[in-house]
Amino acid sequence: MQLLLGIDMGTGSTKGVLVDTSGAVLASETIPHSMDLPRPGWAEVDAEAVWWHEVCAISRALMAQMPSGSVLGAMCVSGVGPCLVLCDEDLRPLRPAILYGVDTRATAEIDSLTAEFGEQNIMDQAGTLLSSQAVGPKLEWVRRHEPEVFERARGWYGSNSYIAAKLTGEYVMDHHTASQCDPMYVTRDFDWNHQWAHRLCGHLPLPRLVWPSEVVGTVSAVAAEATGVPAGTPLAAGAVDAYSEAFSVGVRSPGDRMLMYGSTMFLVQVIDEYYSDPALWVTAGVDRGTLALAAGTSTAGSLIGWLQTVTGGASFDELMAEAQQVPPGSEGLLVLPYLAGERTPVFDPRARGVVAGLTLRHGRGHLFRAAYEGISFGIRQILERFDDAHVDARTVAVGGGLRSPIWAQAVSDITGRSQLVPEQAIGASYGDALLAGIGAGLVPPETDWARIAREITPDPGNRRLYDELYEVWRELYPATRDQVHRLTAMDPS
Repeated sequence: MQLLLGIDMGTGSTKGVLVDTSGAVLASETIPHSMDLPRPGWAEVDAEAVWWHEVCAISRALMAQMPSGSVLGAMCVSGVGPCLVLCDEDLRPLRPAILYGVDTRATAEIDSLTAEFGEQNIMDQAGTLLSSQAVGPKLEWVRRHEPEVFERARGWYGSNSYIAAKLTGEYVMDHHTASQCDPMYVTRDFDWNHQWAHRLCGHLPLPRLVWPSEVVGTVSAVAAEATGVPAGTPLAAGAVDAYSEAFSVGVRSPGDRMLMYGSTMFLVQVIDEYYSDPALWVTAGVDRGTLALAAGTSTAGSLIGWLQTVTGGASFDELMAEAQQVPPGSEGLLVLPYLAGERTPVFDPRARGVVAGLTLRHGRGHLFRAAYEGISFGIRQILERFDDAHVDARTVAVGGGLRSPIWAQAVSDITGRSQLVPEQAIGASYGDALLAGIGAGLVPPETDWARIAREITPDPGNRRLYDELYEVWRELYPATRDQVHRLTAMDPS
């Protein structure tokens, strides 16, 4: 029996699954971790001590659970992204990995590169304006602020391409991740923007571009000893974790959309032709030659976790019970969930959280419901931009946030859209296993393991209230932006 190994390095944990070629999960492992926040606006991970160590540990644990008579046919690893890992010639990371859009340190570099290349030129070439999500400004930040690190570097990687290099020795990057390395990739052409990429990378070579299901090499003898994975096992390239998760639930055709409830909210929608919007990201997709629109918030589940901590650390069930006693609309309480700045569609790293309408009669349950509703208003704002792509969409909802009895229903009620919930919502590692199987030729390329279990539909009785509250919510950010920016500038750190 041929088995497939999928591993995903997420924001809060690394997860792995052992799957057969029918999609049945035989074993799974999870190791929790956290990102480092050494300074305001910084978000980092020790790539070797966390990502590589956990990939090795999960691989060994899953290989020990291989049924008798089975063989590992292929593996694939995805991870958070886009990130920046700078390594020396021996693949030793020279500094902690700089994470995706939650790391906002490169604000000055975003401004200077936009001035250098031209905003309209960047839109024409990359299809997306520079933001904290882009890798190009992160490279520029290291060049400016840590020149000794930049000069010692011999290669630059995303989370999954770093692991691919550790496993196989190959220097590659999947097209999807590369398409988020703005402004260094021409999404319309599925190729590097060589002039701009060489300007930003300097002496660093550009990785070889591959598609996420493409086998990039085989596990080396050294990596086999570290991971327990047999030497010679084919490795598929993988992608950013949100895209692997979308792939795992059948989001592959134009109009398919994934809404991921996690530490942040992330949306991926496959489109039928090239389309760009300065408030969204246009990217290469997972399947060869495909395109997608994407969007992401800076906080979501992380905001709920923060509230849980600062309000006394009550159990999740207790807090949800309190929030369920609060009627829709939270009795006039609104939250801007920008505690870590915001990504799409406002792209403002200096944005901060705002609570409006607070009175003495509001309690903890009101805050929790209002936080869920604030996140959901942000999703409505994003979906209205997606609508401009003129692709009819079905929404598949995934992620740990679905266990909240409030959150997903609030999204449907506020957006007026139904959501399909899959039977197997294992996550990106499941999509990685499928990518491995496709890449190694063990399953047909069109294989879809997803099965829909239920549908979340909007409650029409809440529509009028939420429409009115949404108009107020949309006005809050522009009305408070200047004052919030002044407060942000006062932060002594």
